Amino acid sequence: MNHDPIDPALAALRSASADCSTPQRVEQALMATFARQFARKRWYQRLSPGQWGLAGGLGSAAAAMLAVLVLRAPLPGAAGDAPLLQLDDGLAFIALASQERIEQEPHPRMLETSLPRTELAALGVPVSPDTAGDSVRAEMLVGADGAPLALRLSSQ
Repeated sequence: MNHDPIDPALAALRSASADCSTPQRVEQALMATFARQFARKRWYQRLSPGQWGLAGGLGSAAAAMLAVLVLRAPLPGAAGDAPLLQLDDGLAFIALASQERIEQEPHPRMLETSLPRTELAALGVPVSPDTAGDSVRAEMLVGADGAPLALRLSSQ
């Protein structure tokens, strides 16, 4: 057996430190403090009162804007409900009657003609002098009673 001179000193130190232990309540207090200090907080617990106030203000403003947009929207079935402009094969198709009226027409007819741009000026359409001599193709959707339902203009 190997007898080091340090072995008796280490044995004495071990026996002396075994008698030195902290009281139970000190260990409990240290563990509770550690748990509080390093506890994982949820996302809503990390926000300060100022940040909660900012979030509440932004949420209220968004709700107010949504209410304004909903109140200003036309009611379904109202005259403003029909789209005024639809694209058909890349050409503007302008509704002259309500969408319900157009959809309820049993036998609409499409009439085509060519007319000079100067005729459009009489209707209030702006015409530049450079293109005043050009002609425009006009297509009109007409109901069975002859009432115009929609109009489409295109350059030829």
